[in-house]
Amino acid sequence: MLFPDNVDEYLSIDEVSLSKGELYTFVTNKKGKSKQRTLVASIKGTRSEDIINVLERLPLASRNKVKEITLDMAKNMEFSVKMSFPKATLVTDRFHVVKLAMESLQH
Repeated sequence: MLFPDNVDEYLSIDEVSLSKGELYTFVTNKKGKSKQRTLVASIKGTRSEDIINVLERLPLASRNKVKEITLDMAKNMEFSVKMSFPKATLVTDRFHVVKLAMESLQH
């Protein structure tokens, strides 16, 4: 599913495991705050190639207006975002940074 009208300057991308372990990638509009007009894309799987193929169906003008994308530290997400949103700054989700720091402290 793709919703080009929901693209805004600030987006997030993350993977979610749904029923039976199926993985999906969701791209959301941060301004939507999980309400209407939040979902930008729902993509089956987490492969970079699949994500890029879907996101490149968004008009280039829409992709170029994205200033910032929040993501975890997964390399496939980073690559997908760099290829699909060339003008966006990548920001690592603070949850994942804190989790990594806590694991390092415990070790």
